Amino acid sequence: MKKILFLAASVYLLAFGAKSQTATTSSTDIFGNRTTTFQNSYGQTTGTATTTPTDVFGNTNTTYKDAYGRQNGTATTTSTDVFGNKTTIYKDSYGRKEGTATTAPADIFGNTKTTYRDQYGKTTGTATTKPADVFGNKTTTFKDEYGRTTGTATTTPTDIFGNKKTVLKDAYGNPLK
Repeated sequence: MKKILFLAASVYLLAFGAKSQTATTSSTDIFGNRTTTFQNSYGQTTGTATTTPTDVFGNTNTTYKDAYGRQNGTATTTSTDVFGNKTTIYKDSYGRKEGTATTAPADIFGNTKTTYRDQYGKTTGTATTKPADVFGNKTTTFKDEYGRTTGTATTTPTDIFGNKKTVLKDAYGNPLK
């Protein structure tokens, strides 16, 4: 459960686990929603994540669906607290809390760190995102509760159509299938 929650909480892996190799985020629609489409190594869609615009309370909601359009979870990101932290609360398709992800403000090197916790508050892992490289790519390194690297996610800059692509790799640098 801890491993599943940790990977699930990494946004790109929430709904689809290791089935997805790439994630493409579309440009914003007329309602302000952004949809990320997850695909496996064969180019087949394995699911989607649709994020709404920020509401009057500073919260954003993401709905995760499988390849058939069935909802299998939600994530609600709260407004920033007094310390600059943002917390995302993950729930399953029945509305039961599965865990949280808290992102701290960037450090002096520009790195941002997210800490994942299960429904009982126990830390299950972390994700550290480095600033963009010279090509505009951002890399996030995921670690388990013991500090061991479990994988990476590299996101390209937005293309001329407003799309971004994310490539997921395991701890050894192999693309996820």
